[in-house]
Amino acid sequence: MPRQGKINSSVAAHKLSVLLRARVVLPISRPPIEDGAIAISGNRILAVGKWKDLSRRRSGRVVELGEVILLPGLVNSHCHLDYTAMAGQLAPAKKFTDWLKLITTSKGGWTYSDFAESWLEGANMLVRTGTTTVADIEMVPELLPDVWTSTPLRVMSFLEMTGIRSGRPPKEIIREALEKIKSLPKGHCRMGLSPHAPYSTKPELLRLAANASRRQRLLVTTHVAESEQEFDMFNDRRGDMFDWLARNQRDMSDCGIGTPVQHMERQGALNEKLLAVHVNYLGPGDAALLGRRKVNVVHCPRSHTYFRHQPFPLAQLLSARVNICLGTDSLASVYKARKRSVELSMFDEMRELASRMPSLPPEKILQMATINGARALGRTGEIGEFCRQAFADMITIPLAGKPVEAFEEVVYHRGQVTASMIDGQWVVPPPGLNT
Repeated sequence: MPRQGKINSSVAAHKLSVLLRARVVLPISRPPIEDGAIAISGNRILAVGKWKDLSRRRSGRVVELGEVILLPGLVNSHCHLDYTAMAGQLAPAKKFTDWLKLITTSKGGWTYSDFAESWLEGANMLVRTGTTTVADIEMVPELLPDVWTSTPLRVMSFLEMTGIRSGRPPKEIIREALEKIKSLPKGHCRMGLSPHAPYSTKPELLRLAANASRRQRLLVTTHVAESEQEFDMFNDRRGDMFDWLARNQRDMSDCGIGTPVQHMERQGALNEKLLAVHVNYLGPGDAALLGRRKVNVVHCPRSHTYFRHQPFPLAQLLSARVNICLGTDSLASVYKARKRSVELSMFDEMRELASRMPSLPPEKILQMATINGARALGRTGEIGEFCRQAFADMITIPLAGKPVEAFEEVVYHRGQVTASMIDGQWVVPPPGLNT
């Protein structure tokens, strides 16, 4: 089956309901198309190509989008929507463990309504700023499925699991999570597991999550090697995190025998269904190990800057052929200047990455925010690119320069999108659209 181009004879003309025309169509998986068009039927893409080619076979409504770049909706591969209202409340701490203590104290006084309002505020931000699919960590599973029905976003909800402080048995934690997943409706939104991090979970919980992933084909996401303190704890059995958790009765026998990545490997947790978030600190051989196991790595540029981590090991990971995608993390770990507002925005993440790594081509950065995220979420060919039979998830931004500079314009775009469509429905209608 062809992935793009003219509508072939197997597609009846009368099924075409909408033909979108834009100054530039940016499929991601192929070069920009000047004076391009996309044919849509229902919630699926039928064809992508030049306006002059597709318009010959059109039979539905034509929507002229004008001087814009039309591109796939952005894929946010790591987010904490329920922390959105914490924006600007936590000043950057000198130590990562200090920040952990701050956020634990801050959310300790929140009610169910506080978390729900924060979640929905974050979801609205993402819609305005071009995200159409988000992988979200759910600390409050009671919010599901109600919040799903309150947003048009495609949501991949990962149930957060810890267990160190509570002392609950890992088997009980995983059983409860799997029962929650089983109880929720199947459809637009999906579910996965999120053992929080190697330092905040028992090794058994990591093993059980990996086993459940294999048996039930579930995705798993875990914060891995996020801080230097975590690296020192596992690799060298020392440092502030080691001392803090030892005082809190964590069994530290899994420390001093390798890096956080090697710790995950010992638990059988490294595989193609894992989204390893952050991965800022690597030891010798770690990148190659991640590549061999086909692990997906999620980089959160603004959070990385907020914590003043050492440079992200992008070159090592790319050399090992690791699939790297982007996420926003939460606004609790994004720097907020006085009298300035901050939003959950993948454009802001792309721009931050570009400023930190100016030699990285804009095409590669945009791929991390679209097609790479789709791959990590197991949705290649469905989201993150324009191809035949992909979902009709797309956004537009103004075209200010030349069509050949479309990738750069997207990466450096600021603010909101001018239009957004999810599952074939306008959620941010184009200006002047007669609905």
